Formats: sequence, C-alpha cells, structure tokens
Amino acid sequence: MVDAPEGAGRDAGAAARVDQLRRLIRYHAERYYRDDAPEIADAEYDALVVELARLEEEHPELASPTSPTATVGAPPSGAFPPVHHARRMLSLDNVFSIEELTSWSERLERVLGSAALSDAGYVCEPKIDGLAMSLRYEHGRLVRAATRGDGSVGEDVTANVLTIRGLPHLLALAPAEIPALLEVRGEVYLPLSAFAELNRRQEEAGLRPFANPRNSAAGSLRQKDPAVTATRPLAFFAYQIGEVDGGIAGEGGAALETHSGALALLRRAGLPVNNEIRRVASIGDVAAYCAEALARRHELGYEIDGVVVKLDELELQRRAGATAHAPRWAVAYKFPPEERTTTLERILVSIGRTGRATPFAKLTPVVVAGSTVSLASLHNEDQVRLKDLREGDTVVVRKAGDVIPEVVAPVLARRPPTAVPWVFPTSCPGCGGPLVRLPGEADTYCQNLDCPAQQLQRVAHFASRAAMDIEGLGEQRVAQLLGAGLVHDVADLFALGEDAVAALEGFAEVSARNLVEAIAACRGQGLTRLLVALSIRHVGPSIAAALAGAYPDLDAVIAAPAAQLAAIAGVGPTIAASVAAFFSSPANLAVVEKLRRAGVSFASDRYRPPAAPVEARPLEGRSVVVTGTLAGFTREQAEEAIVAAGGKSPGSVSARTFAVVVGQDPGASKLARAEQLKIPLLDEAAFRTLLETGALPGDRPPR
Repeated sequence: MVDAPEGAGRDAGAAARVDQLRRLIRYHAERYYRDDAPEIADAEYDALVVELARLEEEHPELASPTSPTATVGAPPSGAFPPVHHARRMLSLDNVFSIEELTSWSERLERVLGSAALSDAGYVCEPKIDGLAMSLRYEHGRLVRAATRGDGSVGEDVTANVLTIRGLPHLLALAPAEIPALLEVRGEVYLPLSAFAELNRRQEEAGLRPFANPRNSAAGSLRQKDPAVTATRPLAFFAYQIGEVDGGIAGEGGAALETHSGALALLRRAGLPVNNEIRRVASIGDVAAYCAEALARRHELGYEIDGVVVKLDELELQRRAGATAHAPRWAVAYKFPPEERTTTLERILVSIGRTGRATPFAKLTPVVVAGSTVSLASLHNEDQVRLKDLREGDTVVVRKAGDVIPEVVAPVLARRPPTAVPWVFPTSCPGCGGPLVRLPGEADTYCQNLDCPAQQLQRVAHFASRAAMDIEGLGEQRVAQLLGAGLVHDVADLFALGEDAVAALEGFAEVSARNLVEAIAACRGQGLTRLLVALSIRHVGPSIAAALAGAYPDLDAVIAAPAAQLAAIAGVGPTIAASVAAFFSSPANLAVVEKLRRAGVSFASDRYRPPAAPVEARPLEGRSVVVTGTLAGFTREQAEEAIVAAGGKSPGSVSARTFAVVVGQDPGASKLARAEQLKIPLLDEAAFRTLLETGALPGDRPPR
C-alpha cells in the first residue's frame, strides 16, 4: 500500500519525497524480509528510514500509521501457513554512533527519571545477522515455530525449525517449573564455518555460491522439504521471553523481574543463549562493550552487524513502552560499514527479465565484512558517470551493513594513465539489439522481447518461488531448455514432454517426470502469483495482490483502463501505465492466450466483491492518543479498539488530536502538550464511552 501524502499543498517537495521514500523502503523491505534477496545495503536502507523519520517529524501533517516508520518487517510471502502472534514481534530503532547511543539513554532518563536508571543496568547482546523467530512451548514441548513477518503475522516453519541441532524439543526444567505456555524469541542463523562448507558443496556441484550467511539461513529455513533444511547446519540463539503462563511465571516468577534473569532461565531450560551477552551498569559500560564487540566481530563464529542494548529491569521496560514498531527500552547500535580497496577489472552489463540493462563491476576478489566479494552492482549509467569509475581503477569497496557490496569511489591517486571514461554500450550483450534509455528515467533497456538474456530471466522468474513456484526449475535448467529449443516463452513450459526433457544432459526419466509434474501442478496457483510471474514492470507481490483483490480474473485486469487501475490503493498512475502497456503488447497477449490454452487458471485468489456502504463509526476520522497503563486494555488492545471504531492512534499529541486517554504513569510530555492545546483528557471509563458513542464527557461537542 502506498500512502497518499497528506498536506501535500503545504510542502509539495516534502510530501513528494515522503511518498518516494515510503515506496522505496517498502520495496526494499520486501526484498530483504520476504524474498531474502536484498538489493541495497543495510546502511543504505537505514539512511532511507532515518530520512523518512526526520521528514515526518518536521512535517507531522505527513505522518501516517501505515508508514514504514510505524510498521515492522514485511508481509508473509504466502509460501507457508500464516501465524498470528499473540504479542507483536517488534523491530528495533537504530543508532549509528556513541553520541546517538547516549542520546537514547538520556531520552529514557527523561521518561523514567534519573533515580530509576541510576542502578537499573543494561544488557548488551551481539546483534546476530539472521532471521527473527518465535518458538512456542506448551507444557514444555515445542509445538510451533514462526517467523516475524510483519510483526503481527508470520509464517509457520515448525517442521524446518525442528531440524535445527541443539534446539530442545522439550524444556529441561523440573515438572513443577514447566509453564503451560512459554514463547521464546530468538534468531536463526548460519555459522560461518557452515556457510563456508555450504558454498564449497555448491561449487563442487557447479552451482552458484550463496551470497552471505543471513540469506543462506533464510533460504534454508524456507525450504518446503524439511529434509533439505536438515542438510543445512542452522543454529539458534534465544534472546527474549515473549509470553509465559504458569510454572516459572508462578513460584519462580521473581527470576523474571529482569531481562538477564529471564535469559538465565532460558539457558537453564536448555535453550542456547549467546555467551557474549553481558549485563553492565552504565551507558559508559555499554559504549565500551560496543567498541570491544566491533573490534572482535571477526573472531566470532557467526556474522554480527551491531550490538543490541536493553534495559535490564522488566518493570522499567513496561514503563518505557513502545512506539508502533519498536520498543523504547531497547536499541540497536549498528556497526559502521567496512571498506577495502581492490581493482575494478571490468564494467559489464547484465540484462534482466524486463530488459533492464544494469552495469556491474567485476572486481579482483577481496574479503569485506568476512566474505569474499568479486562482483558489485553499479546501479545505472548515471551512477557510473557520477563516480567516474573506470576499468583498471583501484576502488574503495564497501560492504555496508554486511549485505550488498558497493563500489564507493575510485582512488584517483592510483588511477592508471591508460584508464578512460566508461561509456554505456549501445548494443545488448544478450541479443545485439539496441539499448534504449527511456525519457526521464535513469535506466536503460533492451526492448527486444526475443532477447535470449531476457527470455532466460523471464522464464526463470516465472518458475521462481515468489511467482509460480515450480519445484526444480532453476536458472541452469531454464538455460538448458532454452538452449535446446524446447522453450521460447513461459507458456512453452506447459507443453514440455517427459521424453524431450529426459534427453537433456543431467536429466533421467524420474527427474524429467518430476519436472513436468511440477510444472503441471502450478496451473492453479491463482491470479496473484500469475501477475508476479508475467514479469510486468513494477508489479511485485504487493501490487499483484492489490490487483487480484480488485478484479475477479486476469481478463478483467487486461480490460481495465489505466485510470481505473491507478485508482486501486497502492497502484498509482506509473504502475497502472506499466500494466496497461504490458497488456497492450500483441506479443504479451499471445503468451497470455497460450497460457489460457494450457489450462493455467486466471481466476483471482483474493477477489472480494465491493461491500455495501456501512454507517460511519463513532471515531471516524478522529485521532485519540493513549498514554500510561490502562487496567482493562494493553497498549495494543487500546490502539486496536480506536482503529476498530474508525479512529487513528498516533504516538504523539498534536493540534489534530481529538482526545488523550490517560492511564497510570502517563508520559509527562504528552500531558503537557495536551494541556497546552486544551485537548480533553479521559480516564478509562470515559474512554470506553468514547469507543461506544464517540461522545466526550458532559456531551462536549466534538472538536
């Protein structure tokens, strides 16, 4: 969903940038959290979030509860059954310097008081570069494992998590201590030694090595066959108790007064807890721990990208509370990105499934952030020109956030005298056809739909997990099928015969039959996946889901005018024009007809007829802020009740606030702001009346 920037008339430039940032952040969040295929570095992503948060703070009229600054992760991929978390799995706010870390501590001191923090203590933990996981133990037995997803809904990966060595299926506690329910939160990761061994096996098999441990762990965990996951030596570190009911929450409940005590209990229950975790007394000690962790990061057997710092006392955590997406009592200190120098040997161009021509750097291999880097994206022609990158240059390579390698700049003092400016090629390396830069865009495209490079990427994408999810049809096998002339477009896959496939090198009768059956099985995947699979420019899973929710089948999407498409929430004119242009192409329509004849389902898996209009809800269009602790509501329950009544529940008080609900230990700054603006203050009883009627005490007229 793309937020329509509010208040655009007040500052059109800020509104446009906020809208752009939200689109970028959502796109890259999906690539990272859902597809396990990040396209930018953590540091670059963090910079986008920081810029968006700054703009929203400077322009509160542009704030939105659906902004990435108020949400967590990305929606589940749909590859596994959904799991609704009883308590949301939040993200963490980031700091990038000791000064910012100190400012975080000072904000806590203003909220909680210096006396409360004077001997509270902090817990410092290595920030594992892995995949957040929730483990649910019932009466001591592990019954469910779920990914974080978007914080509210994750994916059920229990069968795969059960293969992780060292993870107890039964808690090692005395019978009287075993709780009826214990939810453990932690991180699934791939040790560096296991990552090296995995890549060694990939190379021996002639397969592409995995990019980094984090993506390898995520990909291993999301295998549909747990037997495959079992071959990947994943590991787990527990870092928090999410929920607990009975047992250790009863007689032994005193041990759960601190985070460090909770970790000790988890360790005693047999769960792996990181040995590098340390409780310290002051923020100065926290800074020292962060410096030590940065210096020792490569001595550890796993990737870390920072340090997580938490208040130790759980009561103080409760009082500090949380924003919509992150707790205030914890923060992630992110390590600065690492840099190395190496030689830029060649600047080459790759052709993607939509024909986009992307320059990339072939580097003399260099170890950056613990892994060997030999390739780095250069994004587009403008970036190469702006950085003045030339073949033969010595360049600074940065693996920011331990994810995507980046060529930062040339070392001009070491430039060879023979180095000349790079010129973007005019011919496609895949087909020899012209490369065209579209007006007003930074990208260049091969517009030949029959380009072999595009064909390869389109067919491979069609078969990918995010699209039609055809088991066993990766890029190498697609290349075989194209090379043998068995496939020219995605629809040809459904005409493949077992005998023709079995005749290819590397296939046998059984593997050929399995592939043909897997292709046949994908016919009923539904409209959402089919729209993703067709390689329509700008259409990924979220846009495909929006289109499938608005139309009953593919024919209705094809027939829809661009203006109608643009009116769908999250689509907009640019994407609508791309969809309309795709289906106006005779070549694309010919492929659609071949898919129809092959029996591929065009029916929507998400369509719901428009509902009849409903009466306005009591708080329609009103903002209600909650501060402090309520007896009958958790903070999340109060916010959900406001939204259910048609209102909004922002985290701060402004002139637009309708009322402020005040519980125990309210935020002093919110109360002061409300009194300054003369906004009504409600107790819990008045809040319940407001939810039911929309009325304020004493029949005060609405603001």
